[in-house]
Amino acid sequence: MVFDAVTANDGFSVIWSYTFMTTHNQTGTADNDLTAMVVLRSKAIPLAFDDKIWAKFKLGKMFKLVDYDTNASAERNLYWSPKSGEMPEEGMSIKALMERGAKFCVCETAIKMTARMYARGKGSDAEEVKKEWIAGILPGIQVVPSGVWAVNLAQENGCSYCSAG
Repeated sequence: MVFDAVTANDGFSVIWSYTFMTTHNQTGTADNDLTAMVVLRSKAIPLAFDDKIWAKFKLGKMFKLVDYDTNASAERNLYWSPKSGEMPEEGMSIKALMERGAKFCVCETAIKMTARMYARGKGSDAEEVKKEWIAGILPGIQVVPSGVWAVNLAQENGCSYCSAG
């Protein structure tokens, strides 16, 4: 199944891919017989970045993502490796799902367009912002030319579709 994440949606793309895999496990299908692919595009791209990028570029503020422990804008990626109790279930994180075989990719087109908007507002160089963001992508998350392309390719290769917010 391909999970099409166009917003961070409180981590529901992570939650739903976890639920997809875990439910299949409970009904007799092993992780290595499943494909869960999360496509991070548009306003979901911050889920692909490490904590340094979140802190430096104030991604929580930019994307209106709240750290519920502080009730302030998130300054770290809450979905990569959350603290115990931050997600509804243990193992419900990008890192844990990737360890189980889930695939995550991020849209380069969205990164480029968002970097351009960020740079324009800050008087920065858009290409430099984009380069820094690309360098700050979490290990194992693949950069794809576009999220739309990745969703389509997954469906062409037999994945069912789930809108993940």
